Parts: sequence; C-alpha cells; structure tokens
Amino acid sequence: MSTSFAMIDGEGPESYQKHSKYQGGLLEAAKEKINEAISMKLDIDFTSNLVNIADFGCSTGPNTFRAVQTIIDAVEHNYYLKESYLHETEFQVFFNDSSNNDFNTLFETLPPARKYFVIGVPGSFFGHVLPRRSLHVGVSSYSLHFVSKIPKEIKDRDSHVWNKDIHCTGFSKEVVKAYLDQYKIDMGSFLNARAQELVSGGLLLLLGSCLPNGVQMSETLNGMMIDCIGSSLNDIAKESLIDQEKLDTFKLPIYVAYAGEINQIIDDNGCYTIEKFDIISYENEEIPLDPDFLTVSFKVTIGGIVSSQFGRHVMEKTFEVVKTKTQEMIPQLANARPGMQYLIVLRRI
Repeated sequence: MSTSFAMIDGEGPESYQKHSKYQGGLLEAAKEKINEAISMKLDIDFTSNLVNIADFGCSTGPNTFRAVQTIIDAVEHNYYLKESYLHETEFQVFFNDSSNNDFNTLFETLPPARKYFVIGVPGSFFGHVLPRRSLHVGVSSYSLHFVSKIPKEIKDRDSHVWNKDIHCTGFSKEVVKAYLDQYKIDMGSFLNARAQELVSGGLLLLLGSCLPNGVQMSETLNGMMIDCIGSSLNDIAKESLIDQEKLDTFKLPIYVAYAGEINQIIDDNGCYTIEKFDIISYENEEIPLDPDFLTVSFKVTIGGIVSSQFGRHVMEKTFEVVKTKTQEMIPQLANARPGMQYLIVLRRI
C-alpha cells in the first residue's frame, strides 16, 4: 500500500485519532447485526483455546478498538455456554495497515483493560499478511474505497481517458471504467488474501460507503468536498506554490463503488457466502454542514495523500483555502444527494 494512504497521525486536534466519530457511527449502528451474524453464522472449532481476530486498515484511534471489542463480546456472549467453548479461551488481535501507519499512537492508546493480545501487522491488505487458515474473524471498516494505484491512462494528459479532476467524479464513462477495472482487481485481491487466511466457517465483516444507483460521486457531499480540494489545489498552483503539470497528474486513489458492483465482485470471487448485505441508516448519519468540521474531517483523511505529493506546507495551505470555499458552498452541500453505508457479512466456504 502506498505511503499516501496513511491518515493524519498523532493525537493532536487535527488528527484522525480525534476526528473519526463519523466512521465510528456506522460501527455502533451495525453492532446488533454483527452480534447476530456471529451468533448465527460463525462456525469455528473451539477445540483450540485461541481465537484470532484482525482489523484490516486499522489506522489509529478508538474505532478499531471498538470493532475488536464488539467482535470479542459477541463471541463470548454467543459461545460461552456452548460445550465446545473452552473457558480458558484467549483472543489474539492483529492490527493491520500500511507500513507508515502511526502504530505508535495505536499502541499507546490501547485500552488498558483489554482482554486480548496485540500484534501489529504492517503491509498492504491487498496481499497476504497473515498465516494461512489462522484467522477466525476479520473486519475492515471504511478502507475498501481505496485502490492500490491510479490507472496510468487517467494521469496522461495526452490520453483520451485523462481525468482533469483529482478523483472519479462519475460523469465520464471512460474514467469510471478505468477506476472500476482497478477496483475489481484490488477488491478481488483483498478477498483472495482473506480467503487464504480465514478458517473454513470464519467470518469477514466489511463496513463502508457505497453509491445508490443513479447517483454520481460528485453529486454527494463527499464528492463535492473532494472537488473543493481539487479546486483549492488549482488555486495553489496559480500562486506557483506547486507545479501545474504535477498537479494535472495527481489523482486520489479512491473509487466509491455501487452496491451492485461490490456484490458482483464478491459473487465472482466464489470463496464466500454472502450472509448479510445490509444498507445501514442511523442517527447522526449525515455529516454536519459546518465548515470547520468538514475541513478537518477531510484533512485528516485526504491530507496525508496531499502532503505526500506536495509537502506538508502545501497541504496546510490547501486546507486553508478549502475552509474558505466550504463556507461559500454550504447551500450547495445542503442539496447534496445522499450516499449509503453498508455492512457486509461474508462466511468463508
């Protein structure tokens, strides 16, 4: 995984650790469905006294700990009274993310009363990162909208598929196809790697965002904000703080898929049964239309990518411009078309 995938590190006021409550909201809303899935669908051999859990794309902050604890609580609650459950069962958790993820902050903020052993696993989740048939439950939350690389024709100004925007807006069929082709490769690689690592009957829980049918990325609030970041970068280029030609080749490694596209990729993979594919609605699902909140929220997730390409100073300057533009965009953002949040539960065949 590219170094550009890392979220803003540390525990400062503008870190991902402090600004990931929106992502955590989906996990909280899906908790009962996760408990139900583990109760009804998890089929593992408890003759061993070790249960292995992994978070793929863990980043830092409280969300990964909540996800892990939700899984452990569900396993304990649903299996404790079963004869096959050993009272001395222990839990081992693998926290996986790119090698430049802020694992120091992750380890420093581990819950002191945790009931599990911890292992950090640096490396791309698009590949094999754990021993074969060692994993009982895996989870990945708000990570699978990333692609491993940008299709090269999209960055080439001389190509008819060149994308002048910094992400897949959805309005050009050629650009969408190029991104989707890469997304299929990466999502397939992710599923194949987890299929090697999961035991038969193990579960893979996927949470994140997708697009409703007929909605283009740039019609959503997330898409509008990313367009705002692209516009701000162009303003910075006009001030000669960055090279315009370099900016023209800069594209975000992000593709937000439609639910049907995700479903089809999983079906084509053939290693899992789809136990749940639920669209989750919950209180506080909508992102607050506050310029400060919006600017920081996108800075902590996308700022690292901008910084890796153009430097920290340019990144900071860019998001100053973003904040000003966002204040002017509030009426437009208020009319944005909604996206969708999903919980997918896959069972390893």
